[in-house]
Amino acid sequence: MPRLDRIEAGHYRIPLPEVLTDSTHGAMADFELVTCRVRDADGAEGVGYTYTVGRNGGAVHHILAREIAELAAGQDAERIEALWQQIWWGLHYGGRGGPAVLAQSAFDIALWDLKARRAGVALWRLLGGHDPRVPCYAGGIDLDLSAEELLRQTDGNLARGFRAIKMKVGRPRLSEDVAKLAAMRAHLGEGFPLMVDANMRWTADAAIRAARAFAPHDPYWLEEPTPPEDVAGHARVLREGGVPVASGENLRSLWDFQALIAAGGVSFPEPDVTNCGGVTAFMKIAHLAEAFHLPVTSHGAHDVTVQLLAACPNRSYLEAHGFGLDRYIAEPLRIEEGMAVAPDRPGHGIGFDWAGLEKVWA
Repeated sequence: MPRLDRIEAGHYRIPLPEVLTDSTHGAMADFELVTCRVRDADGAEGVGYTYTVGRNGGAVHHILAREIAELAAGQDAERIEALWQQIWWGLHYGGRGGPAVLAQSAFDIALWDLKARRAGVALWRLLGGHDPRVPCYAGGIDLDLSAEELLRQTDGNLARGFRAIKMKVGRPRLSEDVAKLAAMRAHLGEGFPLMVDANMRWTADAAIRAARAFAPHDPYWLEEPTPPEDVAGHARVLREGGVPVASGENLRSLWDFQALIAAGGVSFPEPDVTNCGGVTAFMKIAHLAEAFHLPVTSHGAHDVTVQLLAACPNRSYLEAHGFGLDRYIAEPLRIEEGMAVAPDRPGHGIGFDWAGLEKVWA
């Protein structure tokens, strides 16, 4: 019965190679990486992480270092479900989302990494095992790129092995989005999986108008057409817009997904393991989607998430979206002919360059 002996939180600011923008978050010059390292009394270690797009990382770090460390000290590291419930309810009054659930997600990922490392197996195998080769798309933050720049970026992603691409929409004029989507479709050809992402830009009425304008160009899905709180709006967009809808990266619990799925508001549920409650919650969301005959996709943290989707029979596409984190990982995600390959190293397989990260401590 391995007891938790130590919980360490780290907070880093990772500079982006170039400033990125989307339709709602504004300019992003860097992102915040918040890590969680757990050690048991035998000296075994597990690592988890979460991230922000530039703000609130200090709050996440504080909750990990103080609140979660206090709640989990000395507990049995193998009882992950019990620890999840203890943390969720311990933080509930001031939590249920925001920095609290991001911190809990990092901690939960670390516990699963520790459990898999102690067992000597890859996480995807520990979670049940399905197929280590997961379809993968390149998700860029490219709203302000010209059509020519977008096509050059796309050619670079194709050269890297991607066989599915996502582009941003949500420009001030819908005609601009349609023109760029048309250029991408002409460039990639019919049938190539091409997703579009609005980052919560529109009202339901505006999203329906956009979806209908996009439909002739066959988008694989329209992502986050409205804010996540607008469950009824999501259902309207899916029902009236004529294209599939992906959503969920800004939902923070299993119960948020239950409401969206039950309302008929999503075709591709899209949890982010770093903000939905960790591996424990992600897998429950994936199984919930399976019960509704829906394929599950993902947002962010592809180095962890490839392990989770590799354990899901209803997996759809993995989003590859690393925010430049590859510079601080020993063996970044491998893409082979459009498939991401879940490594067979024990745990989730991520080895951070801790010395390099120390240079960007926030």
